[in-house]
Amino acid sequence: MPKFIWEGRTRTGEVRGGEMMAKNNAEVSERLRQQQIAVSKVKRKPFELNISLPGAGRVSKRTLVIFTRQFATMIDAGLPLVQCLDILASQEPHKALKRILYDVKASVESGSTFADALKKHPRVFDELFVNLVAAGEVGGILDTILNRLALYIEKAVKLRRKIKSAFTYPISIFVIAMVVVTILLWKVIPTFESMFRDMGSTDLPGPTQAVINMSDWFQSNWYILFTLLGGFFFLMAYALRTNVGRETFDRTMLRLPIFGSLVRKAAVAKFTRTLGTMVASGVPILDGLEIVAKSAGNRKIEQAIYYVRDRIAEGRSMVEPLAETKVFPPMVVQMIGVGESTGAMDTMLNKIADFYEEEVDVAVEAVTSMLEPLMMVFIGGIVGGLLIAMYLPIFTIADTISGQGQ
Repeated sequence: MPKFIWEGRTRTGEVRGGEMMAKNNAEVSERLRQQQIAVSKVKRKPFELNISLPGAGRVSKRTLVIFTRQFATMIDAGLPLVQCLDILASQEPHKALKRILYDVKASVESGSTFADALKKHPRVFDELFVNLVAAGEVGGILDTILNRLALYIEKAVKLRRKIKSAFTYPISIFVIAMVVVTILLWKVIPTFESMFRDMGSTDLPGPTQAVINMSDWFQSNWYILFTLLGGFFFLMAYALRTNVGRETFDRTMLRLPIFGSLVRKAAVAKFTRTLGTMVASGVPILDGLEIVAKSAGNRKIEQAIYYVRDRIAEGRSMVEPLAETKVFPPMVVQMIGVGESTGAMDTMLNKIADFYEEEVDVAVEAVTSMLEPLMMVFIGGIVGGLLIAMYLPIFTIADTISGQGQ
């Protein structure tokens, strides 16, 4: 459907303009007349060739938070929905979000609800965002809902950043260690081997000979090693796209000795924060649990939430199914039970989320402080062991020369 650029005046004399998708000029004029806007100019928007690179149209969470807070402020000030969208779209620096906001504005002008208009752009506005906006429209508290959404997104981003930092440090140290070992086997050790050969050393110590043999094998078969590594990562990526592979990986993550507890705490924090935000906004518990399950990020926890949802649909309370899953800690189950019995479920869920977000902070600091010396010992042991093995013949030759001199 083509897009048209229009200008006109409201009943108060205010000059306004914007873009609208329609079949022809007459349809644009008719829609604007229904909004009590006297049309002064309507023309078809010229064709634009948009070539975007992969990821170029991605809207960051920070950009989404800024938009949500600005929108909430305008709604709270009493501005009409279409005018809010028009102002935000015109001043939005992010090109992809700018196009999306103009499209949402056109959909609202054509009679669609704000939630339905957002639903057309799932890559930016997920199910949680759309459902909360729908609840805000129905309840007439859209500004309150948008402020809750902005706060929720900020906390979710902060939690995700903490988990990434906990996993990034050991992975980066391991990669650096592998790069250093590769350089030693490829460049440094052959230099030592050549030096020993020139010095006439034939009877090398066992560790030295083992390292030289390892370097020779690497020099001759490096492509086999890298092919195997590439195949391993390819198979891992493929397995994670399958249901069985993803479930196995997520189950293993929860059972890891050091990181399993951290992943579980983060999952509990995300579950309670998301569900608490939705319950406080008036979203039915069954709809809220379905959306929370889809955004859980872990198949094991997703299955547990779906199990709880199905039992609640059968008429049971929330506490017993939560305990039966054996995924959520007993304290969480008991606190949710108290919230359910007192009618303060949203308050209790947000308190649990606050507690477990602090627990994630403490766990990340503990993991980082524990891994720092371990990783240093790991790198030092590998690199130091290789270098000591290569210097052993030099010490032997020095002792021999010293004995001959005496």
